[in-house]
Amino acid sequence: MTKENTTQKPIDAVILWVDGEDEKHKAKILPYIKDNKKAKTKKFRTRYDQVNEIKFTIDSILKFAPYIRNIHVVTDEQTPGFLTPKKSKYNKVNIVDHSVVFANYETYLPVFNCRPIETCIYRIPNLAEHFIYFNDDFFLIKETKPDDFFKNGLPVLRGKWLKFDTDILYKKLKKPRTGHKSIQQNAARLLGFNSYYNFKHTPHPLRKSTFEKYFNENKEVFINNIKHRFRDNTQFTPQGLANHLEIKNETCYFKDDLQLMYFRSYKKPLFWYKYKLNRKSKNKLFLGMQSLDLCPPTILEYLLNWLEKRVN
Repeated sequence: MTKENTTQKPIDAVILWVDGEDEKHKAKILPYIKDNKKAKTKKFRTRYDQVNEIKFTIDSILKFAPYIRNIHVVTDEQTPGFLTPKKSKYNKVNIVDHSVVFANYETYLPVFNCRPIETCIYRIPNLAEHFIYFNDDFFLIKETKPDDFFKNGLPVLRGKWLKFDTDILYKKLKKPRTGHKSIQQNAARLLGFNSYYNFKHTPHPLRKSTFEKYFNENKEVFINNIKHRFRDNTQFTPQGLANHLEIKNETCYFKDDLQLMYFRSYKKPLFWYKYKLNRKSKNKLFLGMQSLDLCPPTILEYLLNWLEKRVN
């Protein structure tokens, strides 16, 4: 492995964001939905609705990763309200429209599926070679260092090896799922692996050149992943693709400790969340809180207040 020192090299952050409550966005999506009733269901809406989590994501980066050079927010003709007008605190933040990362592939717009957008983020103008991809429900909750993400210029991967679902007897008997794990498996299969390196909801360290080289040599794979306006079970997760490319090329490091606290449902009593955040988060770097738009109001108020105090 290379011995170059990258702690001084630029590192950018990339965040995807959509305001599903925006009337323009709602009007844009309707012509592509066969069942308008489906568009109003919680399961469908939670992929697009938000509670302004992105402000806490950005504030957490500014506080706990001050070495980040630029924060690129990829959106579809939208800008988070707290950035209009932009305060000096947010000088690092750069709004990048879908039309920019899909340049020369505009025929696939509009898109309402994170996987094509993730496939294109390496095309952000002036993106650093080393960048960290965040969802807008990922937060840093403790001071981080560049080598938490990149060591000797190579990404630090957090996860573990798992069997494919098709190799697990009880999963063979179930209806195939098309969720987070299955699209990671698609990425691994694409590269000839017999098992897959499963990553969780932590920030993802990625290298622009890894995407550039692979997609320049495999244009059809690129097209097949960006052509779906909505999620399709044939797609792969680009982060998973990058991880498996780095593993195949022996250009990465592994870290067993996820350093993550993660919530994805909010059915427990309030005291449980208080206990987890105040007593169990001390050794964690990352907090993931999925689908906060579905969180009960009392718990949501507490979580957002906790985040506000933590990142400001």
